[in-house]
Amino acid sequence: MIDDSRAKRNVAVLVAAQALLGAQMPMIFVIGGLAGGMLSPNICLATLPITFIVFSSMTTAPWLSPLMQRRGRRFGFVLGAAAGALGALIAAYGLYIGSFAILLLGSFFTGIYMSAQGFYRFAAADTASDSFKPKAISYVLAGGLISALIGPQLNKLVQDALVVPFLGTYLAVAGINLVGMSLFFFLDLPKGTRGQPQVLHAIPPRTRGQLLRDPRIVVAIVCGMVSYALMNLVMTSTPLAVVGCGFTKNNANDIVSAHVIAMYLPSFFTGHLIARFGVTKIVGAGLVILGLAGMVALSGVTLGNFFGALVLLGIGWNFGFIGATTMLAGSHNTAERGVVQGLNDAIVFGMVTVASLASGGLMNCAGGSAVQGWNMVNMAMIPLLVLAGGALIWLIFSARRPLA
Repeated sequence: MIDDSRAKRNVAVLVAAQALLGAQMPMIFVIGGLAGGMLSPNICLATLPITFIVFSSMTTAPWLSPLMQRRGRRFGFVLGAAAGALGALIAAYGLYIGSFAILLLGSFFTGIYMSAQGFYRFAAADTASDSFKPKAISYVLAGGLISALIGPQLNKLVQDALVVPFLGTYLAVAGINLVGMSLFFFLDLPKGTRGQPQVLHAIPPRTRGQLLRDPRIVVAIVCGMVSYALMNLVMTSTPLAVVGCGFTKNNANDIVSAHVIAMYLPSFFTGHLIARFGVTKIVGAGLVILGLAGMVALSGVTLGNFFGALVLLGIGWNFGFIGATTMLAGSHNTAERGVVQGLNDAIVFGMVTVASLASGGLMNCAGGSAVQGWNMVNMAMIPLLVLAGGALIWLIFSARRPLA
């Protein structure tokens, strides 16, 4: 029998971190575009604060992952939470003095936290057996279910608590980071490779070029990239669309809350589904559900349409992203971990950065009304779904092809 007691302890800590620290992300995503629209000199750049968060995640991942491999996951996670607190305080100051540039600077530091949070799922797999690995990843992401309940509801209380709109949100986020970073001292993970003797590997680690010629790694990155980018594309513009269609900021909080619950609730059984049906089928199901989300969004702009589309968007992201993460985790060895995971998150968040920036432009500047902008956002899903679906089909058929 394989003893996964150490892995289960780490999963419990990471679930708590995902629940508490993760609450800041729905809070910031709800108000980021609204705060940007309040300070931006051009309404087309309203979602730029969110774009800066994602861009920072993209540029942080390539150095944060190797740093954690040398210094340990705990060091990287504490660093991420500290950056999240600093970023929230800088953004709060930007709101206080009415500076869009300082708001963007704070958003950049928030992106360092977001990048660190992205590695919680990999940390869960570090000490897990092969059979427990997909479940460990799913359980950690399931911690986001609690953050989905905490974040938007807390945001309702603080977003207008002070004279300056949304200032209370950023101050609350700073507090969440300062309290939450203490959780990481309960992790029982390898401390990294610094100061340890060099280990000779029977198989040397592959170069980046060799890794990117591995079909399974490439398809895992593409499907993870598309799942995350489409989720971000639609979610980023949702508060703008909801308010623009005549509903309230509290309606936007409730819709984002339902979306984030849908993102993480399936995590309780996604790992079991992957173990039973295989990772490619679950990723494929995720892409289909993302397509259904776009169809529901395009069929109307009632509250029911917004709720239905965003719930489907969350479920599709869960299947697609957890499936892609599991595929990636099984496609490299320990010596390649830092390079592969950093490369993956850099590419994924690179596309998410483009999606986030495009979201504001499509929503505010691609049509004459909020309804037209919202329709353009959802129609933009089509080419990325075709890309990921084609890559997955190619992998399935290439795996069936007999070796020469």
